[in-house]
Amino acid sequence: MDILALVGAFGGGLIGAMLGAIPAFIMSGVIALIGGIATASGAPADLTIGFLAFGAFLGPHVAFAGGVAAAGYAGRTKRIKSGANIFLALNQLKSPAVLLVGGIFGMGGFLIHYLIGLIPFVALPDLPSITVVILAVITRLFFGSSGLTGECTGPDKKVWLLCGNDLLYDALLGGGVGIAVAFVGSALFGAGAGDAVLSIYPVICFSISAVTLLFTQMGFAVPATHHITFCAALATTLGISLFGLVGGALLGTLFGALAAVLGSIFCNLLNTRCDTHFDPPASTISALTITLGLIMMAAS
Repeated sequence: MDILALVGAFGGGLIGAMLGAIPAFIMSGVIALIGGIATASGAPADLTIGFLAFGAFLGPHVAFAGGVAAAGYAGRTKRIKSGANIFLALNQLKSPAVLLVGGIFGMGGFLIHYLIGLIPFVALPDLPSITVVILAVITRLFFGSSGLTGECTGPDKKVWLLCGNDLLYDALLGGGVGIAVAFVGSALFGAGAGDAVLSIYPVICFSISAVTLLFTQMGFAVPATHHITFCAALATTLGISLFGLVGGALLGTLFGALAAVLGSIFCNLLNTRCDTHFDPPASTISALTITLGLIMMAAS
């Protein structure tokens, strides 16, 4: 373990609290997009992607998770109205305790990410996303008061599963985004794109979606799609190796639709009628990357 990076993760989590979880995640996406394009052009990925975008500085498991925990703490201590508000820059509170919580959870995210990476099992989930999920559980247990799955009582019934138009809309949204990702990816493979391009393609797709959250932060009704684009791109690359270009594109489209539906299910189950944030996209990426890992193991 890099002890210097572990200490640096305290600052990364503090930055997530200062900026707010979503703004910090957007910054991660911006840097990852720049790094992904540079890597596709032949530059090394270690600096911009490994150390900055997904490392101790702005990695989702550090800065985003630190911001989520800091918001949960701020809500618990009545500094803000809701601890689930991850759009709020907590710098305005001028609270050392809030920044400390962000920093401590940033270090915790770095440490959990490292320890999970030591597990000798091929079908591991995406490490940043599963770390975000684990820290979301810890945040809710420490700072929440509505239980792990949120309150189930009150005049408005908690919706557990999708049905009707909601299910159709999410499947169409995810499938449509998945089509764009999967068929463009297959076209890149078919055109003979180099290994650098193909290996970084899922990160570029993820990063573009992360950057679009800037519009969500501004108040527009733009949904999170990074779980859709990332899972669709990963499924496409795996599917091409197993079934060829068209089969890979179809598998990517399928996983895009699954990601959208599963994301809404996780939102209904874990992120409604609650007082801390439990990230549906991270939960979705964790589940579907495990699924893709198992498919890869079965096929090998």
